[in-house]
Amino acid sequence: MNPLKHIIIVFLIFNVMCHTVISQETIAETKNDIQRIEPPNWWAGFKNQKLQVLVKHPNIGTAKPNINYSGVSVEEFHKADSPNYLFLDLEISETAKAGRFNIRFQLEDGSELFQTYELKSREKPAKDYVGFDSSDAIYLITPDRFANANPKNDEVDGLLQQGIDRTDGYARHGGDIEGITEHLDYITDLGFTAVWPCPVLINDMPSGSYHGYAMTDFYKVDPRFGTLNEYRKLADELRVRDMKLIMDQVANHCGLEHWWMKDLPFKDWVNYQDHYLKNIDNWNRETTKMSNHRRTTNQDPYASNKDYQEMADGWFVPGMPDLNQRNPFMANYIIQNSIWWIETLGLGGIRQDTYPYPDKEFMSNWGGAIMTEYPNFSIVGEEWSYNPLLIGYWQEGHENKDGYDSNLKSSMDFAMQKNIIDALNEDESWDKGLVKMYEGLANDFAYTSPKDILAFLDNHDKSRVYTELKGDIVNTKMALGYLLMMPRIPQIYYGTEILMDDFENPGDHGLIRTDFPGGWQGDAVNAFTGKGLSDDQKAMQTYLRKVLNYRKASDAIQNGKTIHFAPQNGIYMLARITDNETVVNIINKNDNPQELDLSRFEELGLNGKTLKNIISEEDVIWNKSLKLDTKGSVILTTKF
Repeated sequence: MNPLKHIIIVFLIFNVMCHTVISQETIAETKNDIQRIEPPNWWAGFKNQKLQVLVKHPNIGTAKPNINYSGVSVEEFHKADSPNYLFLDLEISETAKAGRFNIRFQLEDGSELFQTYELKSREKPAKDYVGFDSSDAIYLITPDRFANANPKNDEVDGLLQQGIDRTDGYARHGGDIEGITEHLDYITDLGFTAVWPCPVLINDMPSGSYHGYAMTDFYKVDPRFGTLNEYRKLADELRVRDMKLIMDQVANHCGLEHWWMKDLPFKDWVNYQDHYLKNIDNWNRETTKMSNHRRTTNQDPYASNKDYQEMADGWFVPGMPDLNQRNPFMANYIIQNSIWWIETLGLGGIRQDTYPYPDKEFMSNWGGAIMTEYPNFSIVGEEWSYNPLLIGYWQEGHENKDGYDSNLKSSMDFAMQKNIIDALNEDESWDKGLVKMYEGLANDFAYTSPKDILAFLDNHDKSRVYTELKGDIVNTKMALGYLLMMPRIPQIYYGTEILMDDFENPGDHGLIRTDFPGGWQGDAVNAFTGKGLSDDQKAMQTYLRKVLNYRKASDAIQNGKTIHFAPQNGIYMLARITDNETVVNIINKNDNPQELDLSRFEELGLNGKTLKNIISEEDVIWNKSLKLDTKGSVILTTKF
């Protein structure tokens, strides 16, 4: 053969081969034969190179899967108890590049199904996923009740609950993701640095779907809240403002109408599954195997196995099936779902609902998997307990007698919330009143890192702080000032800044989650602009705006040493100190003017110094005494 022809033929063959590889690996024809595949995509470059893909399709359990893509291989595949599931164990090597490829499923009858899958490039390195910390102040929002920017998505055909009714506290009101995004300037102006919306994933439930905690698809935004792109836009707009998005997630349960409840993959996918299936036609509170809610069984050295099982495996409510995280496929599913959302949205943190209820060994693995991939990330867990020992048990690094480490950076300080409310409601005595704050903060010895605990005065489940403090505006300001001065990560519930309340029926969730005025077109009052607000409401907005914005720039409040002085004569003092600044919070419960002897506070090193009141901006000379003309909170700083 002519040598030139030989070279040309070899070149053509090589070119065809290269083109074939490119076709297979980067521009594969899109195929969507499979009913459902989750996660819907993944990323190259994780430390953990394993991915478990859930495939849902009629009789897919008989199929043999194959992938022809460099760096990605099917290591193993697993049939489920239901013939309509297949679980693929993929290995994604360090050499794998971003691209799209087809997964081929060869069926027993010789036919084939194809599903295109995408491996994406990560948008930023793992170290840049920085979570919330004590420098942040978090604004908690119930999305359905904050602002309705797009009335067109108020009703969505095909969903079980239809319509909106703003007169019904348990119906949908129409608030959405876009409503939050449109009012980020308001939130930023107040001085917040992070936003925590209650869940916005779909809750296709026949009632109560507005609150978000009964997910019926862990990968889908509720269309009544908006779209995935709108969720991403919220995250992006927060980042532009140097703020963080915290996602509210639920590992313990799903909604009863979740798509897999119609065809459960395994016989142990949810807890008490056999019992549920036997009673499915008569399912109510009486037939449900409910949790006993004895969360202390997680730590109790004497707890019976029976009590622990009933706590961890029991359903939270009849409409929320309890997920079995001991099933390894469920465990992988939950972990991967959390990572998928972190990567998809570029999250600045996760708040994990009902943290003590799932299998606690799984929760340690869940937190560890996330923190391994994102070492600077933050997770806060809801431990609704007034016992600091239980709260501290869940914080990573805590020296628990049973050796347990949750890999959880933060838990929620329900104990301090109660102490603050009691301290301001009670008359002063040796063991009542402000001493509750003082001794409550003294319990910080129980925490590995007190400043990483999340503190709050109210939230979407608890009565409004203004209600709990009996409508006393001065006490409410004192509570907020103290919250924002403590060595903690503070969280404030939307509407606190305008004295929203639930006086009509304290503790009623519908009232706690009242619509934010101005969030709906035609509202007579608009808290975003100030229209129609009372003088007291405007004054509270101003107060919070000043304290939050000062806190944002104060390293002493964020990270300083803490010193406090036991209450005397109805006055309690807390100080936060760095080399460059001292901030002092004086809480005075006296109705009559007081002359505070400053000699007791000599160790603060403030004698002769001029301090500034961060609210009134007046100068105060720290000398022998300080006159306190009125009841209230005085916050002073040495920094001008």
